Amino acid sequence: QVQLVESGGGLVQAGGSLRVSCAASGRSFSNYVMGWFRQAPGKEREFVAAISRSGGVSYYAESVKGRFTISRDNAKNTVYLQMSSLKPEDTAVYYCASGDRGLPATMSSNYPYWGQGTQVTVSS
Repeated sequence: QVQLVESGGGLVQAGGSLRVSCAASGRSFSNYVMGWFRQAPGKEREFVAAISRSGGVSYYAESVKGRFTISRDNAKNTVYLQMSSLKPEDTAVYYCASGDRGLPATMSSNYPYWGQGTQVTVSS
């Protein structure tokens, strides 16, 4: 069982930056692929980014490529999502997830474990 807790969400102006974090419980964090998803009001949950177990490989949705960076610190059992050049359309609840499928792992069904989400709001 893996428990995930996101933090770092908030309100930011368009063009600004924000980093969200996800702390995982358990001793097997490095065994899991980690992903970030987001869900805006009235929309389906969508894939944002994923990172391999070692952190050496990452994969991004086209909509965030070049603006967002996913990273992980296996010693701290934490995965991060650094978001830059934020746009109002990035406004959503951001969820981290963990799973044992290989990358790109873009489907929600690839991840059995989910956090509760953190709200990111980008004002225009």
